[in-house]
Amino acid sequence: MRLLVLAVGQARGTPESTLCDDFCGRAAGMGKRLGFSSVAVKEVAVSKARDSAARMREEGERLAARIPEQAHVICLDAKGKGMTSDAFAEMLGAMRDAGARDLAFLIGGPDGLDVGPTVKPGRSLAFGPQTWPHLLVRAMLAEQIYRAMTILAGHPYHRG
Repeated sequence: MRLLVLAVGQARGTPESTLCDDFCGRAAGMGKRLGFSSVAVKEVAVSKARDSAARMREEGERLAARIPEQAHVICLDAKGKGMTSDAFAEMLGAMRDAGARDLAFLIGGPDGLDVGPTVKPGRSLAFGPQTWPHLLVRAMLAEQIYRAMTILAGHPYHRG
């Protein structure tokens, strides 16, 4: 199964990008042995629209255009449902075992996420009730993906 993080905004050169790249690299290395063929982050440009609703809509359209056909979609949203790391790993493993080809995680920009009516997310995921900077969410998601790989592999990284 391929894992794809689709995110609004450019992170290049930021500390969050370095952290995200590190965890994605670790996850990709470990994931190959577990049936996860790739872990990648793809960025789309921030909208220049004046109105925040229009910006979110435009960014959502850009994200939607990058989702692989037939991919399972999970939106990162402060209003979403939280999951333990064990439950997240279990979900990834179950999707892999069910034969899912692609899983796309969507992260909106500074205004939030609006994927419109064409994208039907399987779930919305939150990292707690707080609002997090969108660049930090990338790093947190990358770490959770890596942690899930270690849980599935029985590696001691996760001691929760």
